[in-house]
Amino acid sequence: MTHDCSQTVSTEAIYPFDARGVAKRFRHAAIFGALQALQVGETMRFCNDHDPIPLLMQIGSRFGPRVEISYVQRMPGEIVIDFLIAA
Repeated sequence: MTHDCSQTVSTEAIYPFDARGVAKRFRHAAIFGALQALQVGETMRFCNDHDPIPLLMQIGSRFGPRVEISYVQRMPGEIVIDFLIAA
């Protein structure tokens, strides 16, 4: 079953972020800004058309254990990742 990133997530603490609609040159800055805006216990559900391995490494370096990363869906062309603000 594939995840539809255009659907609003029903849980109040999960916020969708569809990177496919953000110009490539602004994506990382927009993602970092969105993560910084989240409070502890909130999640950003990230959707993309490719697996963003370099971005995940940058998030790990920048935020450390404050951001927990878990794949919701990992299929070619359809990547969904939850970024949970832990502490």
